[in-house]
Amino acid sequence: MTPPRALRRSQLRTLGLLFFGYAACYYCRADLAVATPLLADELTRGGIDHASALVRIGTITSLGTLAYALGKFFLTGLGDYWGGRRNFNLGLAGALLCTLLFALGGGIPLFTAAWIGNRLIQSLSWAGLLKVTSKWFDYSSYGSIVGILSLSYLVGDAAARQQMGQLIAHGYGWRAVFGFAALVMALALGASLLWLRESRLAEGHPAATPNPLSLFAAAEAPPASIGALLRPLLRSRAFLLVCVLSFACTIIRESFNNWTPAYLHDYVGLSTSRAASLSAVFPGVGAVSVLGAGWLSDRMGLTGRSLLLTVGLGATAAALLFFSATPSGPAGTLAAVSLIGLAAFCLLGPYSYLGGAFALDFGGKQAGAVSSGIIDGIGYLGGALAGDGVARLARAAGWGRVFITLALVSALAATAAAMLHALNRRAARSAHV
Repeated sequence: MTPPRALRRSQLRTLGLLFFGYAACYYCRADLAVATPLLADELTRGGIDHASALVRIGTITSLGTLAYALGKFFLTGLGDYWGGRRNFNLGLAGALLCTLLFALGGGIPLFTAAWIGNRLIQSLSWAGLLKVTSKWFDYSSYGSIVGILSLSYLVGDAAARQQMGQLIAHGYGWRAVFGFAALVMALALGASLLWLRESRLAEGHPAATPNPLSLFAAAEAPPASIGALLRPLLRSRAFLLVCVLSFACTIIRESFNNWTPAYLHDYVGLSTSRAASLSAVFPGVGAVSVLGAGWLSDRMGLTGRSLLLTVGLGATAAALLFFSATPSGPAGTLAAVSLIGLAAFCLLGPYSYLGGAFALDFGGKQAGAVSSGIIDGIGYLGGALAGDGVARLARAAGWGRVFITLALVSALAATAAAMLHALNRRAARSAHV
């Protein structure tokens, strides 16, 4: 039998490669949010008023998010047939190429095509990551392991915003920001191609143990058909509730991801570089929340995740209501940054369960990729509203109305999470787990 120490080393190597690769994906997403004030200024110099320029960029963002959602629906399930490693690496390679294309672009049409391509191909990576995870780690550690891997997109987002903010502060333009993101991605892709392996079985380690409440078999073999993948998921009320939660939570998360630099620049009055750097508070505080929530959920048992999701979304709704009272101008800096951090802490830890630990709970080793793809795909259909929709609402009614709307979305999501918790408790009692 393979010594446990050798297995742990292999698991740590796999965890590190997945972490670095997915963190690099967020360098190739944060670049547009960070560059939005600079792009808006460039478009303004071309004859478009500032508010309309933001709406144009918001439309690009929404189309990219929609492409990401469609990719989640129609591409990610491939990982259940041809393996998670291939999905993961294709996502990294595509993001690299599309980021370079955006940096070379010279107008709205090419920017739009490059961003749509970037988000579409990146849709493969998270499902691939989860597929590999399901074959390397036992279900009893899903909360902690997926929590650590969820840190990758928060740490990557936060680090990207800080570093890109420094580039802007030193006089570099938005094209340099995109070039820097491409460089980080190239390093991550090279490491993954060299050292990432599909499964611990491939290295002679014993097979990972799946969740006993999984809707699928414990075997790692590809499922017999698409119907065999989809039917158990679509017949599960708990799975459908998780999809509803993903839709609502992604609206909130993407609103912060896309618009925090613009909000801090336009409403609070910070410089472009300062707004970019302080926008890192959202993913930075969220990283602490994800790690703590993942660790805690593993110790609370099979119903712990749904309970923490209910509490977290209720608290997020309360935090969002306070944004409407934040004063504009530099006097509101401390309040705005503090509330951004509070919303991140309440939302992002529980949110990380949806397309991560919950997806593995439902899909196991056979259908982890398609389970994650459906959950995230529905989520990003909601996230598409956070681009163009937020820009138009902020222009028509102000930022205060944006946050009140997001608070309502969070409150409705908390209600759905409470229903999911009741279903999970009933399932756990029936299975005597």
